[in-house]
Amino acid sequence: MKRLLTIIGTVILTMVFSISSALAQTENYLSIGDSLAAGQTPYQQIDTGYSDLIAMKLGMTGQLSFYTKELAFPGYTTADVLKRVKSEEASDLLANATLITVSAGANDLLRLVQVNPTAGTLAFSQLQIDYALNIARKNMEKILEGLKERAPKAKIYVMGYYFAYPNVHPSQKEGTNAQLVKLNKILQQQAEHAGAAYVDIYDAFGLNARNFLPNISDVHPNFEGYRQMANAFLHEYSGSKALAISSNELPKLNPISFDQILEQLVKAEQKREEKEKTTPTARALPSFKGYAAFMEKVRAKENF
Repeated sequence: MKRLLTIIGTVILTMVFSISSALAQTENYLSIGDSLAAGQTPYQQIDTGYSDLIAMKLGMTGQLSFYTKELAFPGYTTADVLKRVKSEEASDLLANATLITVSAGANDLLRLVQVNPTAGTLAFSQLQIDYALNIARKNMEKILEGLKERAPKAKIYVMGYYFAYPNVHPSQKEGTNAQLVKLNKILQQQAEHAGAAYVDIYDAFGLNARNFLPNISDVHPNFEGYRQMANAFLHEYSGSKALAISSNELPKLNPISFDQILEQLVKAEQKREEKEKTTPTARALPSFKGYAAFMEKVRAKENF
């Protein structure tokens, strides 16, 4: 009996030590990617997304030194993300990052899917989809190579995707879902090949997640959906459910429209220009050009 208690005690101590070790370091967290990384709501606004919730939880447990989603913009394809990773404005952020999440690939795929939310139908060309998935595979490989080179201190997590059309007719789901499964498989394979971690989101949503995707005309999740994504990451990150975010920990809604974001950035740019008149070496806001591009993507009605 004593031996059994000793073994149990050792196992518990090992588990506690493993969790404590995982939680010991403070992170410089960088969220990169499309509108899911940026925190787009189901109603064409920006609010708390999965990366914000991850940062919130890490901050609550004393594990966060720095966080930004400056390199995350709605509408970004894998090609756009690759450009951001290679950009000069990302250099300092990447060099200092210890933790990076990447959401990229959905726009390569879903922009080719024609959706009629009223009729509940989906349509696509398999030839176009196959080509897009191959491009996404190649770009993701380059993205991870670039991150490995430019962010040598960072542990990288590649976020998977959920099925985004729970409200379409059941007979319409199978074909598009099969393509999404292929995309997730590509992301997982590229992550494993690069020594990064893959975060499975798919199972938390399934094919009928209307409670997480409330707008039949939009593919973005609500707070509860983003909580599912954040918890999937936190489980992968810590190896346990110790960091799981409960529903009552979610912050209050505080959405900001795309026009408000642009207005704020224009004002910030004006202040910067005024400051540069007296301080020539002042740096430009690194996010301004990015959000201008982001507005172009929104107006083009990209998916993610």
